Amino acid sequence: MTGDRLYLYDTTLRDGAQTQGVDFSAEDKRAIAEALDRLGIDYIEGGWPGANPTDDRFFAEKPAIKKSRLAAFGMTRRAGRSAANDPGLAATLGAGAPVATLVGKSWDFQIGVALGVSLDENLTMISDSIAHAATKAGEVVFDAEHFFDGWKANRAYALSCLETAHKAGARWLVLCDTNGGTLPHEIEEIVRDAATRVPADRLGIHCHDDTGNAVANSLAAIRAGARMIQGTLNGLGERCGNANLVTLIPTLVLKLGYATGIDADGLRYLTQVSHLLDERLNRAPARQAPYVGESAFAHKGGLHASAVEKDPRAYEHVDPSLVGNRRHVVVSDQAGRSNLLARFREIGIEVSGDDPRLPKLIERVKTLEAEGYAYDGAEASFELLARRAFGQVPDYFSVKRFRVMDERRFNARGELVTESEATVTIGIGNVLHHEVAMGNGPVNALDTALRKALGNLYPLLEQVRLVDYKVRILTPSGGTNAVTRVMIESADRTGQRWDTVGVSPNIIDASVDALSDSITWKLMREGVPVAVAA
Repeated sequence: MTGDRLYLYDTTLRDGAQTQGVDFSAEDKRAIAEALDRLGIDYIEGGWPGANPTDDRFFAEKPAIKKSRLAAFGMTRRAGRSAANDPGLAATLGAGAPVATLVGKSWDFQIGVALGVSLDENLTMISDSIAHAATKAGEVVFDAEHFFDGWKANRAYALSCLETAHKAGARWLVLCDTNGGTLPHEIEEIVRDAATRVPADRLGIHCHDDTGNAVANSLAAIRAGARMIQGTLNGLGERCGNANLVTLIPTLVLKLGYATGIDADGLRYLTQVSHLLDERLNRAPARQAPYVGESAFAHKGGLHASAVEKDPRAYEHVDPSLVGNRRHVVVSDQAGRSNLLARFREIGIEVSGDDPRLPKLIERVKTLEAEGYAYDGAEASFELLARRAFGQVPDYFSVKRFRVMDERRFNARGELVTESEATVTIGIGNVLHHEVAMGNGPVNALDTALRKALGNLYPLLEQVRLVDYKVRILTPSGGTNAVTRVMIESADRTGQRWDTVGVSPNIIDASVDALSDSITWKLMREGVPVAVAA
């Protein structure tokens, strides 16, 4: 147990966006950044300003983070330009982030092939860029690209790149295993050598997982003296991914005793934030992911299950509740009670562990999750489920009937157009209300019709809007008859956001359930009284 302070730097929003099949929206990036902030990550790299419209929108409307420091990524100035007159550098420094992270070459081979400049000119580019950035940003991080390959090819030059950046004012000097080909014993040797030339407490590590060693390599670098780790949630990243912070964080804290910006409450949020990312990406969480996977603390019948019931330490290396996960004994399933009670406390529901309603609720949650509901990424729906079990949700309205029609036609100008029309019937008390609305797709039409039906009775809903909508097929073998899960994110004018879920073989039915939950949760949270329908 060292107690030494380590700093965690998340690159999910940039490196993770390079994952094949991943395409973050600006809304996704904001939600993930806010989750990382709640977790307690020290640095959140938001992206590369000027590189694409999504990153520009993200920095133009920065997330509401409180604990983390936002970093803007960029590269050292180009050859033939001054640092003050380089457009790329200007975009990075003009993003308004308190931290600027600049990548520069440290492998002589890459400098000649990729940059086409001399080794001395590359050092000048590093020095000029870091010094200029230090006058504009509160903190500068230098990512030494291909450092380990550079050290092997030309040790003296690779180390001189670090020394140059350090003298120019970089707070962190991050050693990058850019192609992921270095092994743990090499990492430890090279980081120890780097620590003889620059202060070890200025060194960071950035590993890719091309040999399956990114986590081990990161731990080796920390053992050798580095004090910053860069990585991504769930190991996202190009090719085989980056070092997985979700695995590294509990290993560093629970196994090695390092201090980080993540407190006990943040650590208990780890499983939830891991699953939240997967829901954002519309993919299933990895069941066997260390610490946070559904199977990480699962025990099937027989000797193991019996031993775990007597003493969990027999087959569990840590208490699953420390990372927000739960034990799952397949034969005699007692999982979930403590985890649910903890989640109840988070949302302000005080329930005794011997409350006779609790076992039924636990079974209800298990049944729904088996059907495809995912409450890790839909906290508002989970809160409604829990409060309904204890009679704490007002009966604001009920959807009695709905109908959706889609029409695809050519208009008078010969343009192909698609229109959706939704009709809904809602009940408030014994009074029925009917509304019809057009929309850009069936879900938008339903959303509009619901708001029209409820707007006069609940004016608060005028400030609520749907900001994201995702569908996932839960039974791919079912083809067009498959069960679908709909996740909806809503927001109000204050910037508050909440997520709801619906599951059904009918995508429209699932959408209506998620929309109804969204409206109900907002009304309940604001303490709106049940309307008296005329």
